[in-house]
Amino acid sequence: MSAPSVIFDLDGTLIDSVPAIHAVSNAVLSDMGFAPLTLPMIRSFVGKGVPNLVRQLLITSGEDPDGPLFSHVESALIARYETDVDGNVIYPGVIAALDQLADRGCKMAVCTNKPFAPAEAAMRHVGLWERFEVVLGGDSRPTRKPDPEMLHHCHTLLGGGAMLYVGDSEVDAETAANAKAKFALYTEGYRKTPVHEMPHDVAFSDFKMLPAIVEHFEW
Repeated sequence: MSAPSVIFDLDGTLIDSVPAIHAVSNAVLSDMGFAPLTLPMIRSFVGKGVPNLVRQLLITSGEDPDGPLFSHVESALIARYETDVDGNVIYPGVIAALDQLADRGCKMAVCTNKPFAPAEAAMRHVGLWERFEVVLGGDSRPTRKPDPEMLHHCHTLLGGGAMLYVGDSEVDAETAANAKAKFALYTEGYRKTPVHEMPHDVAFSDFKMLPAIVEHFEW
């Protein structure tokens, strides 16, 4: 059988972006006169896209998340995301795993709730951009994860066939379930739920394990 398509989440899966998101969020909050937030707090807001992050920043700062500040904070965050890329770091073993999957003939894509332009900026910064045939951001389609349409569209652009989705969070697990896709859970990302309570086909803690996982799945 031909090699499967492998579709990855970005933040918490391929890259640890929380340090960068923490810095950007606090810069925006500081510009507006709000107190900075801790890194663990910002980490808890990551995974559901920029609108959710903005809402959580406003709520934590004592502001109305549906008020007039929402659009201002959202625009400021996205603008900084595209330039303030320091702090984005590739997880260990990712590059070697991607090389092995490419050698096997796997087509690969990124499907992330991060807006497309910031996702591209972060991926270029860490040297991942040229390794994927397709990248979809949270503003690339009418809906975002956990709606399965985004993942289905990504799969279609890769040419269909067998598919594995690789992610780290509750949102990713729900997306895979909604899309009826095989799901490999990277356990070292941003999940808040114990691994055994999250639906997945396989879990892995080291990207050295991923090529063998792909090789031995019953496609």
